[in-house]
Amino acid sequence: MASPANSIPDTSLGLSRDEIVLLRQHQQAAQQGQGSHASRAASHASSQGLLLLDSSSLQALGHHFDRLMAAIQRRMDSLSQQMQISTRAQASGAAASMAAADAEIARFHEILRQLDELEREFDKVRHIRDIVKGFRGRVERLERRV
Repeated sequence: MASPANSIPDTSLGLSRDEIVLLRQHQQAAQQGQGSHASRAASHASSQGLLLLDSSSLQALGHHFDRLMAAIQRRMDSLSQQMQISTRAQASGAAASMAAADAEIARFHEILRQLDELEREFDKVRHIRDIVKGFRGRVERLERRV
């Protein structure tokens, strides 16, 4: 399982409380595809508030965050497209009823709210991913020295 030699407290990474919760969740998710031993190690480390520093764990976590950010980006693109459609519908529908315009405005506001939420999530994940990549690079350099 995780030991002080190959892990650090996740609270020492400079992350907010929400980011730490995300890191712990995603550390476990990233290791699920790594096999039962790696998954148990990640689960144990996460429950102990530790980030595993071995290169395979950091690589799996980095790849997981890359996939997660791509999925968030696709959702943001989809919402942006929906917002453009909504904007065009509002512009071309000047003769439409006031109720229809109000519904589009409400939809537009909901899309903006979702975009804001996704942008915050994207920023959190990017911040965590960047920290993980930094640690992965350090670990790989240390492994090459050894």
